[in-house]
Amino acid sequence: MQLSAEILLRAYASGIFPMARSRDATAVEWVEPRRRGIFPLEQFHISRSLRRHMVQGRHRATVDVAFGAVVSGCADRAETWINAEIAAAYGDLHALGHAHSVEVWDRDELVGGVYGVVIGAAFFGESMFSRATNASKTALAFLIHRLQAGGFQLFDTQFLTPHLASLGAIEITQAEYRRRLAIAIGAQAEFHPAAYPPEPSGAVVCGTSHRRTQTS
Repeated sequence: MQLSAEILLRAYASGIFPMARSRDATAVEWVEPRRRGIFPLEQFHISRSLRRHMVQGRHRATVDVAFGAVVSGCADRAETWINAEIAAAYGDLHALGHAHSVEVWDRDELVGGVYGVVIGAAFFGESMFSRATNASKTALAFLIHRLQAGGFQLFDTQFLTPHLASLGAIEITQAEYRRRLAIAIGAQAEFHPAAYPPEPSGAVVCGTSHRRTQTS
């Protein structure tokens, strides 16, 4: 079965997602973790060092200007679950407005980013990458700020890793995830909220996060 945007949307709405065993794998497998990682959107941790880094403006962020490059950056590692078919299918989702990326730049060089899928008020985080200190954390901070502003209710991280846990992600049961998923995909949210700056500054993001999130 060829992976398509329609199949991907049905899969995410059902609580499953695709993975390949390697970059060169021709088969795509469907995964439904027994326990699911999520970010409670009000509990994202911005450390003092990351806050200082963002306020100083060492990196700038954009949204949806280099989606394909972000997917390629996420796949550019020794072991990856992103094969050519998966990359192409997410590109189709992006063209339809159901997949988005946040890019982090050092001048004109792409140094980090994160991408994921949107259905209703649910954001399904797929992968992120970093080629500079704090780049992926910066992308995540900009993303969560945007999701908060847009009224999102669920940020699915699929699995819980020690790195994500250190930033405030938690693990819930499959049954609880399905309950939250049903509510979120039936609600409305905006990834591009009205009056939201297309390139928010670190100072703006950290200023809002200071009121909304915990710091370490």
